[in-house]
Amino acid sequence: MPHTEQIWRNVSAVRREAPLVHSITNFVVMNVTANALLAAGASPIMAHAREEMAELVNIVSALVLNIGTLSAPWIDSMFLAGAAARDRGIPVVLDPVGAGASALRTTTAAQLMERVRPSIVRGNGSEIMALAGAAGATRGVDSTRDAHAAADSARALSRRHHCVTVVSGPVDLVTDGDEVVLVTGGHELMPRVTGMGCTATVLVAAHAAVAASLLEGAVSGMAAMSAAGSMAAERAAGPGSFAMHFIDALYSVTEADIRSRVRVARP
Repeated sequence: MPHTEQIWRNVSAVRREAPLVHSITNFVVMNVTANALLAAGASPIMAHAREEMAELVNIVSALVLNIGTLSAPWIDSMFLAGAAARDRGIPVVLDPVGAGASALRTTTAAQLMERVRPSIVRGNGSEIMALAGAAGATRGVDSTRDAHAAADSARALSRRHHCVTVVSGPVDLVTDGDEVVLVTGGHELMPRVTGMGCTATVLVAAHAAVAASLLEGAVSGMAAMSAAGSMAAERAAGPGSFAMHFIDALYSVTEADIRSRVRVARP
């Protein structure tokens, strides 16, 4: 199980190595997630044209596939980029936004799991349950289930697809199918700001690019997210100012912040 020292080592490695993270992501969060990656020390690239997928994946350190605003051309690009990333052996992180809310989202996410075989899947409880085939209720792109309710689905998904699964919530759950790690921190303002889940996904991708293992990368990415959320909430008057302070917190988070604001434990 990753400890504070390992988490901080990965935070420092992201800042030192500036991994280039390619995101095929949704219109709603492009600016948010690009700024989060920059603040954390990584480098973002947001591209969707199928004609450049193979070239771009050849130079990046991690790939994010986010199905928040799907269209047929973007779906094609996800499969092309995913196959190229798999061939290169770089981490692929799938964010199944709204899986369970529509047939297109659910089917696309399931096909990406089968054909691309992502390294990590990061979603809310409802999305993970829908992807695992359980009865998870999705309200739009929001979750009606917490990490505890989705724990069995997360473990089953990881075992079936040989990946790490991250379930976001008031307590984040990370599992490789065998080991389960809980990350506690953050703040209740986080769900009031659009793109926080998608931000968690890109941070996990950046950490996976530098960590010793996928599980460690997923845990440290979520821990950095939680620490920054806690720090931002202390300065914020509401959701609007929280978003601004969150970016500042990602930039300035220290090992002491992670140690004092985040709890990482087995259930």
